[in-house]
Amino acid sequence: MLGTYVNTLVIILGSILGLLIKNGLKEKYKTIVMNGVGLSVLFIGMSTTLNGILNGGEPILFIISIVIGGLIGEFIDIDLRLNRLGDSLQNRVGRGGEHNIAKGFVTASLIFCVGTMAILGSLESGLQGKHDMLYAKSVLDGVTSIILTSTLGIGVIFSSIAVLIYQGSITLLAKFIEPVLTVETIREISIIGGILIFSLGLNLLNIKKIKTANYLPAILIPPIYYLFI
Repeated sequence: MLGTYVNTLVIILGSILGLLIKNGLKEKYKTIVMNGVGLSVLFIGMSTTLNGILNGGEPILFIISIVIGGLIGEFIDIDLRLNRLGDSLQNRVGRGGEHNIAKGFVTASLIFCVGTMAILGSLESGLQGKHDMLYAKSVLDGVTSIILTSTLGIGVIFSSIAVLIYQGSITLLAKFIEPVLTVETIREISIIGGILIFSLGLNLLNIKKIKTANYLPAILIPPIYYLFI
């Protein structure tokens, strides 16, 4: 778990630094940074998806996964529940200037958790006791958390909890889930993750309001598919 602990701590420290920067930025600079973050998130999502497709991704599978996952997520209404959680956190932290903690939390959690480094790094930690990949991911996440917090606010810091639970679970259960997380499964999860991140970019740029969180169950479809197929 050492790699995950380091990753979690770095995100917290990066978020704190991002808050200090946020408080010192004028509104016009916050807008510029926000647009830059939105464009970058769009590019990350698009490149992640295309990379997976070019490496043998199955279009039918990720389309079906998005549709089924979206229906499940809409039925549960994950987006609404996360926003309620954000409102609860808002009341607890008592920061009047923060109006959408859930947005920062969801955006950062998806960026930090959905990707091959999170999965492979956690498996490597659990199976071999090596943490090099998660250490490298920690550096990337630390820089990203600074930038995200400077625009999205304190909600980003709570994504450290999602990282701790997600990567920690994979690490602790590595021996049991390794057979399920095949190369094909991880590839399809990455493609879906890329689509969700692209969706976040559209939200950040106010191009289209999409309940991205409601599509989270789509990530579970490929493991189930390959487990039975």
